[in-house]
Amino acid sequence: MTTTDHHLVVGAGPVGRHVAALLAARGSRVTVATRSGRSTGVDGVRHVALDASDADALSRAAEGAAVLYNCANPGDYTQWERVWPPLAASLLTAAERSGAVYAITGNLYPYGPVEGPMHEDLPDAATDHKGRLRARMWADALAAHRAGRVRAVEVRSSDFVGPGVGPNGHVSRVVPGALRGRTAWMIGRTDLPHTFTDVQDAARTLVAAAEDPDAHGRAWHTPSNPPVSQRQAVTDVLAAAGRPPVRVRSLRGPVLAAVALASPFMREVRELIYQWERPYVLDDTDARKHLGIEPTPWEEVCARTARQ
Repeated sequence: MTTTDHHLVVGAGPVGRHVAALLAARGSRVTVATRSGRSTGVDGVRHVALDASDADALSRAAEGAAVLYNCANPGDYTQWERVWPPLAASLLTAAERSGAVYAITGNLYPYGPVEGPMHEDLPDAATDHKGRLRARMWADALAAHRAGRVRAVEVRSSDFVGPGVGPNGHVSRVVPGALRGRTAWMIGRTDLPHTFTDVQDAARTLVAAAEDPDAHGRAWHTPSNPPVSQRQAVTDVLAAAGRPPVRVRSLRGPVLAAVALASPFMREVRELIYQWERPYVLDDTDARKHLGIEPTPWEEVCARTARQ
């Protein structure tokens, strides 16, 4: 078991950048690994170019690391079945070889369609291929943990808002246009309660769970603000920027089906439409109690989302 204060972060998306920033700010030694080696813009962080699906190369990079953070996020849903299996296997192998804690940035896809708030005791019962894939990734890590080969933990969040989320966020993708008064087109119904997670809170929770041995061996939910509708979320972000509401319209039913015919990516999104056609609410009771984390106030989250 390593006792160093070196941390290897795989992925330079919003979660990876915020994890790196949190660790660097407290004086930890941080390496961020991406295929390109591009900079996160975080002071005091070392950046390396690395194919993380190469288990040998990743294992060498992880030597001596206290924690290996899986913050990878292949943005193209159509490539998940090709990209994720070798990447996930490599990350798990590197954690086992190095002895680093394996901390996984997860999502709620493994649960699939549910009735009522989502809590960590729910089974991973996804019906779509992306949810089943993410469920398998966690099942493999958990099996290795239970066998004593690794120390693994996963932190699951709902849809990200906050700084740096950009066009991949359901709310943040419409913000630039809405700030100019344009109609915001949202996927699914816009009037149902939906949990949104601040991306910085996800990073805080991941770091806290990784460094708490009593938190290992299970999934946790990022503490998040009370759910709001998509329409309200967009309106609140605009209000935080001093802008008036805009028209918020729904992309669903036959219109969404027509768009999906021409867009492979939208066909993948359509598989997840259940998230937007019923209340989608996160129960974060366990993480708040065990990890002592409270979500960033919603008004602050909205202001940072507007400024991105």
